[in-house]
Amino acid sequence: MSFAFPGRSTRLVSPPPKSVDQQLRMMPLKPAEHLDFVTKHGSASFLQCPSWADLKTQWSAERLGWVDGAGTVVGAGQVLYRRVPRVDRYLAYIPEGPLIDWSDGLLHRWLEPLFAHLRRRRAFGVTMGPPLVVRGWQAATLKRAAADGSAARLGDVPPDFTNEAALDIGEQLQSMGWSPTRSTSRGSTQSRLVFEVPLAGRGRDDIWSGLSQRWRRSIRKAERAGVEVTIGGYDDLPEFYRLLQETQRRDGFDLGRSLEYYRRQYRSLSAEDPERMRLFLARYRGETLAAHTLNRVGDRAWYQLGASASHRRELCPSHLLQWRMIQAAKAAGCSVYDMRGFDDTLDVTRREHGLLQWKLGTGGRAVEYLGEWDFPLNQPLHKLFGVYLAWRRSA
Repeated sequence: MSFAFPGRSTRLVSPPPKSVDQQLRMMPLKPAEHLDFVTKHGSASFLQCPSWADLKTQWSAERLGWVDGAGTVVGAGQVLYRRVPRVDRYLAYIPEGPLIDWSDGLLHRWLEPLFAHLRRRRAFGVTMGPPLVVRGWQAATLKRAAADGSAARLGDVPPDFTNEAALDIGEQLQSMGWSPTRSTSRGSTQSRLVFEVPLAGRGRDDIWSGLSQRWRRSIRKAERAGVEVTIGGYDDLPEFYRLLQETQRRDGFDLGRSLEYYRRQYRSLSAEDPERMRLFLARYRGETLAAHTLNRVGDRAWYQLGASASHRRELCPSHLLQWRMIQAAKAAGCSVYDMRGFDDTLDVTRREHGLLQWKLGTGGRAVEYLGEWDFPLNQPLHKLFGVYLAWRRSA
Protein backbone atom coordinates (compact mmCIF):
# COMPACT_ATOMS: atom_id res chain seq x y z
CA MET A 1 0.00 0.00 0.00
CA SER A 2 1.31 3.49 -0.82
CA PHE A 3 0.33 6.96 0.30
CA ALA A 4 0.58 10.38 -1.22
CA PHE A 5 3.46 12.39 0.19
CA PRO A 6 3.10 16.10 0.94
CA GLY A 7 2.88 18.37 -2.05
CA ARG A 8 5.27 21.17 -2.87
CA SER A 9 4.47 22.95 0.41
CA THR A 10 7.35 22.48 2.82
CA ARG A 11 5.35 23.05 5.99
CA LEU A 12 4.37 20.32 8.38
CA VAL A 13 2.18 22.78 10.24
CA SER A 14 -0.72 24.86 9.00
CA PRO A 15 0.50 28.16 7.57
CA PRO A 16 0.56 31.08 9.97
CA PRO A 17 -1.33 34.22 8.95
CA LYS A 18 0.28 36.08 6.09
CA SER A 19 2.06 39.25 7.13
CA VAL A 20 0.45 42.43 5.86
CA ASP A 21 3.84 44.04 5.23
CA GLN A 22 7.48 43.10 4.82
CA GLN A 23 8.63 44.19 8.30
CA LEU A 24 8.62 41.72 11.16
CA ARG A 25 9.68 42.26 14.75
CA MET A 26 10.30 39.96 17.67
CA MET A 27 8.41 40.00 20.93
CA PRO A 28 8.38 37.68 23.94
CA LEU A 29 5.31 35.48 24.30
CA LYS A 30 3.81 34.26 27.53
CA PRO A 31 3.72 30.45 27.78
CA ALA A 32 -0.06 30.46 27.26
CA GLU A 33 0.26 32.67 24.16
CA HIS A 34 2.96 30.46 22.71
CA LEU A 35 0.98 27.29 23.43
CA ASP A 36 -2.09 28.80 21.77
CA PHE A 37 -0.07 29.45 18.60
CA VAL A 38 1.42 25.94 18.66
CA THR A 39 -1.87 24.11 19.15
CA LYS A 40 -3.64 26.10 16.42
CA HIS A 41 -1.10 25.26 13.76
CA GLY A 42 -1.48 21.58 13.02
CA SER A 43 1.46 19.27 13.47
CA ALA A 44 3.76 21.45 15.54
CA SER A 45 6.19 19.34 17.56
CA PHE A 46 5.68 18.63 21.26
CA LEU A 47 9.26 19.91 21.64
CA GLN A 48 7.84 23.35 20.95
CA CYS A 49 5.36 23.13 23.84
CA PRO A 50 6.23 25.13 26.98
CA SER A 51 5.92 21.95 29.05
CA TRP A 52 8.90 20.41 27.24
CA ALA A 53 11.17 23.25 28.32
CA ASP A 54 10.32 22.47 31.94
CA LEU A 55 12.27 19.22 31.57
CA LYS A 56 15.48 20.93 30.52
CA THR A 57 16.87 21.80 33.92
CA GLN A 58 20.25 22.83 32.49
CA TRP A 59 18.63 25.15 29.97
CA SER A 60 16.61 28.33 30.36
CA ALA A 61 13.71 28.96 28.02
CA GLU A 62 12.13 31.87 26.17
CA ARG A 63 9.13 31.93 23.85
CA LEU A 64 9.38 34.36 20.95
CA GLY A 65 6.83 35.59 18.46
CA TRP A 66 7.22 37.18 15.04
CA VAL A 67 4.81 40.10 14.78
CA ASP A 68 3.81 41.94 11.60
CA GLY A 69 2.94 45.61 11.17
CA ALA A 70 -0.68 45.00 12.16
CA GLY A 71 0.40 43.52 15.49
CA THR A 72 -0.52 39.94 14.52
CA VAL A 73 1.68 37.08 15.71
CA VAL A 74 2.59 35.28 12.48
CA GLY A 75 5.33 32.95 13.79
CA ALA A 76 6.62 31.50 17.03
CA GLY A 77 9.58 29.64 18.41
CA GLN A 78 10.58 28.22 21.77
CA VAL A 79 14.25 28.98 22.37
CA LEU A 80 16.35 27.06 24.89
CA TYR A 81 19.55 28.70 26.19
CA ARG A 82 22.54 26.74 27.46
CA ARG A 83 25.20 28.74 29.34
CA VAL A 84 28.81 27.99 28.47
CA PRO A 85 30.86 27.06 31.58
CA ARG A 86 32.80 30.02 33.03
CA VAL A 87 31.62 32.34 30.26
CA ASP A 88 28.55 34.57 30.35
CA ARG A 89 27.53 33.48 26.86
CA TYR A 90 24.84 31.12 25.62
CA LEU A 91 24.03 28.64 22.90
CA ALA A 92 20.47 29.11 21.63
CA TYR A 93 18.55 26.05 20.47
CA ILE A 94 15.14 25.91 18.76
CA PRO A 95 14.07 22.23 18.71
CA GLU A 96 11.94 21.23 15.72
CA GLY A 97 11.24 24.84 14.95
CA PRO A 98 10.69 27.71 14.60
CA LEU A 99 7.10 27.74 13.38
CA ILE A 100 7.29 30.30 10.60
CA ASP A 101 6.19 30.52 6.98
CA TRP A 102 9.14 28.67 5.45
CA SER A 103 7.64 29.06 1.98
CA ASP A 104 7.79 32.86 2.24
CA GLY A 105 10.84 33.09 -0.06
CA LEU A 106 12.32 35.89 2.07
CA LEU A 107 13.89 34.00 4.95
CA HIS A 108 16.09 36.93 5.91
CA ARG A 109 13.08 38.94 7.12
CA TRP A 110 12.28 36.15 9.56
CA LEU A 111 15.82 35.28 10.66
CA GLU A 112 17.49 38.68 10.92
CA PRO A 113 15.13 39.93 13.67
CA LEU A 114 15.80 36.63 15.47
CA PHE A 115 19.57 37.16 15.21
CA ALA A 116 19.30 40.67 16.64
CA HIS A 117 17.25 39.43 19.58
CA LEU A 118 19.58 36.51 20.33
CA ARG A 119 22.64 38.77 20.26
CA ARG A 120 20.98 40.97 22.87
CA ARG A 121 20.53 37.82 24.92
CA ARG A 122 24.32 37.21 24.65
CA ALA A 123 23.96 34.13 22.46
CA PHE A 124 27.10 33.27 20.46
CA GLY A 125 25.34 30.78 18.20
CA VAL A 126 21.96 29.29 17.36
CA THR A 127 20.87 25.82 16.33
CA MET A 128 17.44 25.23 14.83
CA GLY A 129 15.55 22.30 13.32
CA PRO A 130 13.23 23.43 10.49
CA PRO A 131 10.20 21.05 10.43
CA LEU A 132 10.60 20.39 6.71
CA VAL A 133 10.50 17.04 4.92
CA VAL A 134 12.88 16.78 1.96
CA ARG A 135 12.54 13.12 0.89
CA GLY A 136 10.31 10.13 1.52
CA TRP A 137 10.26 6.37 0.92
CA GLN A 138 7.28 4.02 1.03
CA ALA A 139 7.66 0.95 3.24
CA ALA A 140 7.40 -1.33 0.20
CA THR A 141 10.31 0.45 -1.48
CA LEU A 142 12.62 -0.07 1.48
CA LYS A 143 11.50 -3.66 2.03
CA ARG A 144 12.47 -4.50 -1.56
CA ALA A 145 15.83 -2.78 -1.25
CA ALA A 146 16.63 -4.60 2.00
CA ALA A 147 15.45 -7.97 0.66
CA ASP A 148 17.46 -7.92 -2.56
CA GLY A 149 20.54 -6.34 -0.98
CA SER A 150 20.66 -3.59 -3.60
CA ALA A 151 21.37 -0.84 -1.06
CA ALA A 152 23.41 -0.65 2.11
CA ARG A 153 21.95 2.63 3.36
CA LEU A 154 18.72 4.54 3.03
CA GLY A 155 20.45 7.20 0.96
CA ASP A 156 21.33 4.58 -1.66
CA VAL A 157 17.64 4.06 -2.47
CA PRO A 158 15.97 6.51 -4.90
CA PRO A 159 13.22 8.27 -2.92
CA ASP A 160 9.56 8.01 -3.84
CA PHE A 161 9.18 11.72 -3.06
CA THR A 162 11.54 14.69 -3.20
CA ASN A 163 10.50 18.11 -1.95
CA GLU A 164 12.46 20.50 -4.13
CA ALA A 165 11.13 23.50 -2.20
CA ALA A 166 12.65 22.21 1.04
CA LEU A 167 15.96 21.56 -0.71
CA ASP A 168 15.85 25.14 -1.97
CA ILE A 169 15.45 26.33 1.62
CA GLY A 170 18.56 24.37 2.57
CA GLU A 171 20.47 26.19 -0.17
CA GLN A 172 19.11 29.53 1.08
CA LEU A 173 20.28 28.75 4.61
CA GLN A 174 23.76 27.88 3.38
CA SER A 175 23.94 31.12 1.38
CA MET A 176 23.06 33.01 4.59
CA GLY A 177 25.91 31.37 6.52
CA TRP A 178 24.10 28.46 8.15
CA SER A 179 25.68 25.01 8.16
CA PRO A 180 24.21 21.55 8.89
CA THR A 181 24.75 20.48 12.48
CA ARG A 182 27.46 17.83 12.61
CA SER A 183 26.94 16.63 16.16
CA THR A 184 23.96 15.93 18.39
CA SER A 185 26.01 16.05 21.59
CA ARG A 186 24.41 19.34 22.63
CA GLY A 187 21.21 17.78 23.83
CA SER A 188 19.46 17.73 20.46
CA THR A 189 16.35 15.59 20.23
CA GLN A 190 15.41 15.95 16.59
CA SER A 191 15.92 12.91 14.37
CA ARG A 192 16.70 13.61 10.74
CA LEU A 193 15.15 10.27 9.72
CA VAL A 194 11.62 9.60 10.97
CA PHE A 195 9.13 6.82 10.37
CA GLU A 196 5.45 7.72 10.26
CA VAL A 197 2.09 6.06 9.65
CA PRO A 198 -0.42 8.23 7.76
CA LEU A 199 -3.90 8.22 9.32
CA ALA A 200 -5.78 10.96 7.47
CA GLY A 201 -8.45 9.64 5.12
CA ARG A 202 -7.98 6.05 6.28
CA GLY A 203 -10.45 3.98 8.27
CA ARG A 204 -9.57 1.27 10.77
CA ASP A 205 -9.77 -1.45 8.11
CA ASP A 206 -7.47 0.53 5.80
CA ILE A 207 -4.86 0.91 8.52
CA TRP A 208 -5.19 -2.76 9.50
CA SER A 209 -4.76 -3.96 5.90
CA GLY A 210 -1.64 -1.79 5.63
CA LEU A 211 0.07 -3.80 8.37
CA SER A 212 2.31 -6.66 7.31
CA GLN A 213 1.06 -10.22 7.74
CA ARG A 214 3.58 -10.68 10.54
CA TRP A 215 2.21 -7.65 12.41
CA ARG A 216 -1.39 -8.82 12.01
CA ARG A 217 -0.50 -12.34 13.21
CA SER A 218 1.37 -10.90 16.20
CA ILE A 219 -1.54 -8.67 17.22
CA ARG A 220 -4.02 -11.54 16.96
CA LYS A 221 -1.69 -13.80 18.90
CA ALA A 222 -1.42 -11.30 21.75
CA GLU A 223 -5.19 -10.86 21.85
CA ARG A 224 -5.86 -14.61 21.84
CA ALA A 225 -3.32 -15.14 24.62
CA GLY A 226 -5.15 -12.67 26.81
CA VAL A 227 -2.71 -9.75 26.77
CA GLU A 228 -4.59 -6.70 28.02
CA VAL A 229 -3.82 -3.08 27.12
CA THR A 230 -4.61 -0.34 29.60
CA ILE A 231 -3.72 3.31 30.01
CA GLY A 232 -1.54 3.82 33.06
CA GLY A 233 -0.73 6.90 35.08
CA TYR A 234 1.84 8.54 37.29
CA ASP A 235 1.90 5.62 39.75
CA ASP A 236 2.86 3.23 36.94
CA LEU A 237 6.04 5.12 36.02
CA PRO A 238 8.31 3.00 38.29
CA GLU A 239 7.17 -0.11 36.38
CA PHE A 240 7.76 1.66 33.08
CA TYR A 241 11.23 2.69 34.23
CA ARG A 242 12.08 -0.84 35.38
CA LEU A 243 11.20 -2.17 31.92
CA LEU A 244 13.12 0.68 30.28
CA GLN A 245 16.26 -0.25 32.20
CA GLU A 246 15.80 -3.86 31.15
CA THR A 247 15.38 -2.78 27.52
CA GLN A 248 18.53 -0.67 27.67
CA ARG A 249 20.59 -3.54 29.06
CA ARG A 250 19.22 -5.94 26.45
CA ASP A 251 19.60 -3.66 23.44
CA GLY A 252 22.86 -1.99 24.44
CA PHE A 253 21.96 1.67 24.83
CA ASP A 254 21.61 4.14 27.68
CA LEU A 255 19.35 7.18 27.56
CA GLY A 256 20.93 8.55 30.73
CA ARG A 257 17.56 9.38 32.30
CA SER A 258 16.42 8.82 35.87
CA LEU A 259 13.00 7.82 37.11
CA GLU A 260 12.59 11.34 38.44
CA TYR A 261 13.10 12.69 34.90
CA TYR A 262 10.12 10.70 33.63
CA ARG A 263 8.06 11.68 36.66
CA ARG A 264 8.82 15.32 35.95
CA GLN A 265 7.98 14.82 32.27
CA TYR A 266 4.63 13.24 33.09
CA ARG A 267 3.73 15.96 35.61
CA SER A 268 4.73 18.81 33.32
CA LEU A 269 3.15 17.55 30.10
CA SER A 270 -0.04 16.35 31.80
CA ALA A 271 -0.47 19.65 33.63
CA GLU A 272 -0.32 21.47 30.29
CA ASP A 273 -2.83 19.08 28.69
CA PRO A 274 -4.10 15.74 30.05
CA GLU A 275 -3.75 14.29 26.53
CA ARG A 276 -0.20 15.55 25.96
CA MET A 277 1.42 12.36 27.33
CA ARG A 278 -0.18 8.99 27.95
CA LEU A 279 1.37 5.76 29.22
CA PHE A 280 0.09 2.57 27.57
CA LEU A 281 0.68 -0.76 29.36
CA ALA A 282 0.44 -4.34 28.09
CA ARG A 283 -0.24 -6.84 30.88
CA TYR A 284 -0.48 -10.60 30.97
CA ARG A 285 -1.91 -12.32 34.04
CA GLY A 286 -1.23 -9.23 36.11
CA GLU A 287 2.37 -8.77 34.95
CA THR A 288 3.40 -5.75 32.87
CA LEU A 289 5.27 -6.97 29.79
CA ALA A 290 5.56 -3.71 27.84
CA ALA A 291 5.02 0.02 28.38
CA HIS A 292 5.04 2.72 25.69
CA THR A 293 4.51 6.48 25.86
CA LEU A 294 2.34 8.45 23.43
CA ASN A 295 2.54 12.22 23.00
CA ARG A 296 0.03 14.34 21.10
CA VAL A 297 -0.15 17.93 19.88
CA GLY A 298 -2.78 19.09 17.41
CA ASP A 299 -3.26 16.50 14.67
CA ARG A 300 -0.01 14.61 15.22
CA ALA A 301 0.78 11.82 17.68
CA TRP A 302 4.24 10.52 18.61
CA TYR A 303 5.33 7.13 19.87
CA GLN A 304 8.08 8.61 21.99
CA LEU A 305 9.54 5.74 23.97
CA GLY A 306 8.99 2.02 24.39
CA ALA A 307 10.11 -0.55 26.95
CA SER A 308 9.50 -4.28 27.19
CA ALA A 309 10.42 -7.32 29.24
CA SER A 310 12.95 -9.86 27.96
CA HIS A 311 10.66 -12.81 28.66
CA ARG A 312 7.25 -13.71 27.25
CA ARG A 313 8.23 -12.03 24.01
CA GLU A 314 6.41 -14.75 22.10
CA LEU A 315 3.18 -13.08 23.27
CA CYS A 316 4.01 -10.01 21.13
CA PRO A 317 2.83 -7.39 23.67
CA SER A 318 4.56 -4.50 21.88
CA HIS A 319 2.74 -5.19 18.60
CA LEU A 320 -0.61 -5.06 20.38
CA LEU A 321 0.40 -1.91 22.26
CA GLN A 322 1.34 -0.15 19.02
CA TRP A 323 -1.92 -1.15 17.35
CA ARG A 324 -3.94 0.25 20.24
CA MET A 325 -1.86 3.44 20.27
CA ILE A 326 -2.41 3.91 16.53
CA GLN A 327 -6.13 3.43 17.09
CA ALA A 328 -6.08 5.98 19.93
CA ALA A 329 -4.29 8.50 17.71
CA LYS A 330 -6.85 7.97 14.95
CA ALA A 331 -9.75 8.34 17.39
CA ALA A 332 -8.25 11.62 18.61
CA GLY A 333 -8.35 13.01 15.06
CA CYS A 334 -4.63 12.75 14.33
CA SER A 335 -3.52 12.69 10.71
CA VAL A 336 -0.07 11.19 11.39
CA TYR A 337 1.32 8.65 13.85
CA ASP A 338 5.01 9.48 14.25
CA MET A 339 7.25 6.59 15.32
CA ARG A 340 10.34 8.81 15.63
CA GLY A 341 13.83 7.96 14.43
CA PHE A 342 15.71 4.94 13.12
CA ASP A 343 19.16 3.93 11.88
CA ASP A 344 19.66 4.26 8.12
CA THR A 345 21.25 0.84 7.52
CA LEU A 346 19.38 -1.54 5.21
CA ASP A 347 21.73 -4.46 5.85
CA VAL A 348 19.42 -7.11 7.35
CA THR A 349 22.41 -8.82 9.02
CA ARG A 350 23.13 -5.78 11.17
CA ARG A 351 21.42 -5.37 14.52
CA GLU A 352 20.79 -1.68 13.84
CA HIS A 353 18.39 -2.58 11.03
CA GLY A 354 16.03 -4.34 13.43
CA LEU A 355 14.21 -1.20 14.56
CA LEU A 356 13.51 0.00 11.02
CA GLN A 357 12.46 -3.49 9.99
CA TRP A 358 9.96 -3.55 12.85
CA LYS A 359 8.55 -0.16 11.92
CA LEU A 360 8.30 -1.09 8.24
CA GLY A 361 5.75 -3.70 9.32
CA THR A 362 3.24 -0.90 9.95
CA GLY A 363 3.20 -0.20 6.22
CA GLY A 364 3.99 3.47 6.75
CA ARG A 365 6.75 5.56 5.23
CA ALA A 366 10.22 6.83 6.06
CA VAL A 367 10.87 10.55 5.69
CA GLU A 368 14.02 12.60 5.83
CA TYR A 369 13.88 16.07 7.36
CA LEU A 370 16.06 19.00 6.45
CA GLY A 371 17.77 18.43 9.80
CA GLU A 372 19.33 20.82 12.27
CA TRP A 373 21.39 23.85 11.27
CA ASP A 374 23.91 26.08 13.07
CA PHE A 375 24.57 29.79 12.71
CA PRO A 376 27.52 31.58 14.38
CA LEU A 377 26.35 34.85 15.93
CA ASN A 378 29.88 35.32 17.28
CA GLN A 379 32.35 33.52 15.01
CA PRO A 380 35.35 33.23 17.41
CA LEU A 381 33.24 31.97 20.32
CA HIS A 382 31.28 29.61 18.08
CA LYS A 383 34.51 28.13 16.73
CA LEU A 384 35.91 27.79 20.24
CA PHE A 385 32.74 26.02 21.35
CA GLY A 386 33.15 23.58 18.47
CA VAL A 387 36.67 22.79 19.66
CA TYR A 388 35.33 22.26 23.18
CA LEU A 389 32.68 19.80 21.92
CA ALA A 390 35.30 17.89 19.90
CA TRP A 391 37.44 17.61 23.03
CA ARG A 392 34.49 16.30 25.04
CA ARG A 393 33.70 13.64 22.44
CA SER A 394 37.30 12.42 22.38
CA ALA A 395 37.85 12.53 26.15
